[in-house]
Amino acid sequence: MTYKGDPVGQPMTEGDILGGSGAMFDRIAGRYDLLNRLQSFGMDQGWRRRALTSLQLKAGDQLLDLATGTADLAIMAAHRVPDLEVVGVDPSPAMLEVGRSKVERADLSPRVQLIEGDAQSLPFETDTFDGVSIAWGIRNVADRQRALREMSRVLRPGGRLAILEGGEPEGFIVGPTGRFYMHHILPQLGALLSGAQEYKYLPDSIAQFPKPSEFCGYLEEAGFTAVEHRPLTFGAARLYTGRCP
Repeated sequence: MTYKGDPVGQPMTEGDILGGSGAMFDRIAGRYDLLNRLQSFGMDQGWRRRALTSLQLKAGDQLLDLATGTADLAIMAAHRVPDLEVVGVDPSPAMLEVGRSKVERADLSPRVQLIEGDAQSLPFETDTFDGVSIAWGIRNVADRQRALREMSRVLRPGGRLAILEGGEPEGFIVGPTGRFYMHHILPQLGALLSGAQEYKYLPDSIAQFPKPSEFCGYLEEAGFTAVEHRPLTFGAARLYTGRCP
């Protein structure tokens, strides 16, 4: 893969981002995809498609996928957009190892590159990418505003940002049921399937994430325009979008 801007800087260590949770993701890497499907009732792939659609990518563009994990979104993007070049960045070596195997099986190695890196200090020159995505990762970044400024920096003028995050379900009927599932069933299911008790952090991290209006304010402070927030599936997921002026 070639870059329209050359990478600069050095890769991070796994503890430099996600508040040290890179090691936790190393432990669950082998079952991460299964956990995502089960815990979202298979809806996570549809949410990824919504995020990719919002980026309006075209043939020959370059996409940066942060918190790429096992490369689900990176692979989906490469399948959907002809000649798209994707760089996936993640702090977890084990997750990236799983992702590289999936990229190879999909015969996408020439167009999808996965590297270990830090969303708070991206190893790319300014104005490199046409789109930036991050799915279920921004809540784990220690300095979110710094990471958002980095995303704005590496985007070309007119480039688009798509952020997928979890949310607490809303609605008179769906809300209480969804919140009970998220706070009581999901942590037990994650711990059982992954063997990692640390997986119980998930509902707390979602509950503590800034409210949509507040997070949209962070995006605007980082320099993004046309900032929007869309709740998906009664708020179980949230899509934040913006443009680089």
